[in-house]
Amino acid sequence: MNASRLYRGAVLGTLVALALTACSSDPATESSDTAAATVTVEDNFGTQTVTVPPKSVVATDNGTFETLDTWGVPLAAGAVSLMPKTISYTEDDSIVDLGSHREPNLEAVVAVEPDLIINGGRYAQFREQFEELAPDATIVEVAPRDGEDFAEELKRGTTVLGEIFAKEAEAQELNDALDASIARVQAAYSPDQSVMGLIVSGGEIGYVAPSTGRTIGPMFDIFGLTPALEVPEGTDNHQGDDISVEAIAASNPGLIIVMDRDAGTSTGGGPDYVPATTVINDSQALQNVKAVQEGNIIYLPADTYTNESIQTYTEFFNSLADLLEKNAQTAENK
Repeated sequence: MNASRLYRGAVLGTLVALALTACSSDPATESSDTAAATVTVEDNFGTQTVTVPPKSVVATDNGTFETLDTWGVPLAAGAVSLMPKTISYTEDDSIVDLGSHREPNLEAVVAVEPDLIINGGRYAQFREQFEELAPDATIVEVAPRDGEDFAEELKRGTTVLGEIFAKEAEAQELNDALDASIARVQAAYSPDQSVMGLIVSGGEIGYVAPSTGRTIGPMFDIFGLTPALEVPEGTDNHQGDDISVEAIAASNPGLIIVMDRDAGTSTGGGPDYVPATTVINDSQALQNVKAVQEGNIIYLPADTYTNESIQTYTEFFNSLADLLEKNAQTAENK
C-alpha cells in the first residue's frame, strides 16, 4: 500500500471518529446546560412562570416602583410619567416612558422586547393589550386585591417580587418592618379616639370612607379605628367623596388622617398647587374640631398618591405610632 493510500485512510478514519463522537453526545445534556432558569410564582391571575433573571423588565404598577428601585432592578420601560420624583427611575433617560394611564403609549413596549411585565394599579386595564403587544413576556400582577386583608396583600406582593429577583431576604425584611409598624399602632391606639380620613385635591377636601376609601380606608380595618363619620355607599374615589366641611366638623374627630393628592402628582409644586396643610388650616369650619385643636392631624408622605409601596405604608404607620405614643405619654404625665 502506497503512502498516498495510507494518508487518505488515516484522514478518513479521523473523520469517522469525529462524526461518531458528535453523534454520541447527549442532546438532553446540551439542552439542560443552555436552558434558561425559571421560577414559578402565584399572582393575581394564578400561576406564572418567569425566566430569571429577567433581561428586559417593564413596570407599570405604582405599588412596586419603590421596591424595585430600592433593589436596583433595571427597567427597560415603565410608566415613568406616573412616578414621583422620589423614585430614581425618573432620572434615567434610558427607560422608555409608557406614559400615564390616561394617555398611555402602550405600543412603545414592543421596542424593548420584554420578558417580564409587572403590571397593575392604574395600568391594570391594559393587561390584554400587553398580552397582544408582548406575547413572549410573562405578565405578573400583585396589586392588593379587593376584599382581601390589605396588609397581607402588601406582603404577598413583596414576597412574589423577592422570589422573581432573588431578593427573598430583602422582601422578608420589608414584610417584617410592616408588621412591626402595625403592631406599634395597634398597641398605641385607643378605640375611644374617633378617626376621620381625608383627601385634599385641588384645594378641596374629600371624605375617605372606612374600609373602601382610597389608601386611608384600609387602615380602619388594619388598626380597628373608630370612624368619626360613616357615609352610606362610600367609594374609593381618588379625590375622596364629596362632603361638606360642616359635616366633618359636626363629627368632631379626635384624629384626622390626610393624603395630599396633588403633592404626589405633577401638580405638586406648581403655581396652582395649594398644600393640604394650608387647606386644612385655613378652613374656619374645622377650627373647633378636636383633632385640629389638639394637633392630631397627620399627613401621609407627600408622594403617597403615586407611591403606594409597602415602604410608604410602613413609613406612615411608624409616624402614626409616634403620634399616638406621644399622646399617650403626655396623658400619663398630666
